[in-house]
Amino acid sequence: MALVLIDTNVLVYAYDRGEHVKQEQAIRVLEYLHEKQIGRVSVQSLSEFFSATTKGKTPILTREQAAQQVEDFVKIWRVLDLTPQVVIEALRGVREHQFAYWDAQIWAVARLNQVPTIFSEDFNVGAELEGVCFVNPFADDFVLSEWK
Repeated sequence: MALVLIDTNVLVYAYDRGEHVKQEQAIRVLEYLHEKQIGRVSVQSLSEFFSATTKGKTPILTREQAAQQVEDFVKIWRVLDLTPQVVIEALRGVREHQFAYWDAQIWAVARLNQVPTIFSEDFNVGAELEGVCFVNPFADDFVLSEWK
């Protein structure tokens, strides 16, 4: 079974009570990836998760809760590092593929770590770029049990 890089939005939706349908789907997806031991996260996604869940007037989580979740993610998922090579590859993604930088960095982490799939709602769904396929686990036509 192919490895999957989990983008920040999937992690955040698992805790976002304001997005009930997406929350349920995110929890199902994360449980499936954990059960199959095919999920991976990047250092970037862990950082973005903390920031996204603790900002604003009504944060999704307290800082303490978010910090605990990040610690739990580190225990559950294999974490892929940010390296100088990832930054250089992300810059190539910006120049050659017109990615926004942070999206390019997620793509670069997947590509350089030979993770063929990114689960995210932020990319051109169904596209494949240099061996990395983008899948939106929140799309109406996504069926987790049928996903390859």
